[in-house]
Amino acid sequence: MEEAEAVVVAVSSVGASELGLLRGLPAPAEARFVLVADGGWYVDPAVVAEHRVRAVLWRAEAECASLVHAVRAVAVGQACLPPLIQGRLLDQIEYVHREVLSPKGLTASGLSCREIDVLRLLSEGMTLSEIAVKLSYSERTIKNIVSAVMIRFGLRNRVQAVSYAIRAGHI
Repeated sequence: MEEAEAVVVAVSSVGASELGLLRGLPAPAEARFVLVADGGWYVDPAVVAEHRVRAVLWRAEAECASLVHAVRAVAVGQACLPPLIQGRLLDQIEYVHREVLSPKGLTASGLSCREIDVLRLLSEGMTLSEIAVKLSYSERTIKNIVSAVMIRFGLRNRVQAVSYAIRAGHI
């Protein structure tokens, strides 16, 4: 029997208790949820994403075709969210980036712009000394940048560090 990639759950509203329900469902760890809700949004969009919800349909607007579209989208790694929820999620991302990450020089992946530049150049096959020249840093600084990334994310070598940056969508 194949495991589900998308699980459809009907709820009266979207709040903390409904998200708790999702945690208790016997769904595979990789499965993502499609919520069909009567109405009422009482939770932070990022919290919903943490609970593997990738699509939300309002029951009043949900038709067979829109439900099938949402399930197919979620099954291939996409999302299907109402414009209101998309807007809230983007507002929240903007706030976190502006107020939390940027003051610390970080991006959403936890990498700084400088770290991303170094990892991108590594991925292009440049040596540490070539990167140092290109970015106008010392070779020691480049080694420290790579080392800091490896330590922060528990990576064993430069290849893993570059792979992490690729998976995070930065290079």
